[in-house]
Amino acid sequence: MRLRTLFVLVIALLAAYVVLIAVAELPPYAMPGNPAHNEVTERYVNDALEETGVLNMVTAIVLDYRAYDTMFETIVLFTAVLAVIITLKTTEGKDGTK
Repeated sequence: MRLRTLFVLVIALLAAYVVLIAVAELPPYAMPGNPAHNEVTERYVNDALEETGVLNMVTAIVLDYRAYDTMFETIVLFTAVLAVIITLKTTEGKDGTK
């Protein structure tokens, strides 16, 4: 039992180390040298009204630019709720007990 606890601790520390190294390699927040994020932001801010016709920029992004992503996120959430409901559903037996 003690060997298993030690193994789990080593794996957890190794995972934490990997996460910290990955975070250390990330570019600084809003770094101007990352053109991929700057181009997308500029397009959303400058062209959202013209391309979508929606006055609210958040609505334009969620429902027009990222509609498929939003749809699939909704499907995943609906499926999770349905699975919880099915799991928690109780049925009565033949003798009237749950």
